[in-house]
Amino acid sequence: MLITTHDVTVPITVFARTTAAPDLAFAVVAPIDLTTVFKADRFFPGITSVTGQTDSWDHAGVSRHPRFSDGSTVTEKLTEYVTGHGFAYELTGFTNALKNLAEGVRGEFSFLPDGEGTLIRWTYEFKPLPGRRLILAGPFAPLWKRYMQAGLGRMVAATEAAAHPAGA
Repeated sequence: MLITTHDVTVPITVFARTTAAPDLAFAVVAPIDLTTVFKADRFFPGITSVTGQTDSWDHAGVSRHPRFSDGSTVTEKLTEYVTGHGFAYELTGFTNALKNLAEGVRGEFSFLPDGEGTLIRWTYEFKPLPGRRLILAGPFAPLWKRYMQAGLGRMVAATEAAAHPAGA
């Protein structure tokens, strides 16, 4: 396990609402094509491909290797998966600048009923390397939060498209 109760981490959480029910929002977001969500911006590379996926992305233990537009990679492993409710994953083995800031990241999605729709909560919990917590919690955090919110907006757009198909 990457993060324990004794670790001091840097969590960053974003929220978004969709008119889709939690089970539909989960069904769209959990297996979403990462290249459609993580687009490069001024500060962070986008994801251009995913290689080495060991099985279908629907149960704990599956891993894959997202590749970024700057040529870097990371290993992603699905650690929890509760159909219709949420999933969690760990990112380790960064080959970009994050390798100098964090040992890894625990990501977690929750799909919470919100009236007739869903509140999606996405948390990135960074496990900083020694002496790097202030960098992650300070200047890095608001930039990363903006990047996450943009990605979550793309996930919500895909969810809305599935909930309300054109011509239906």
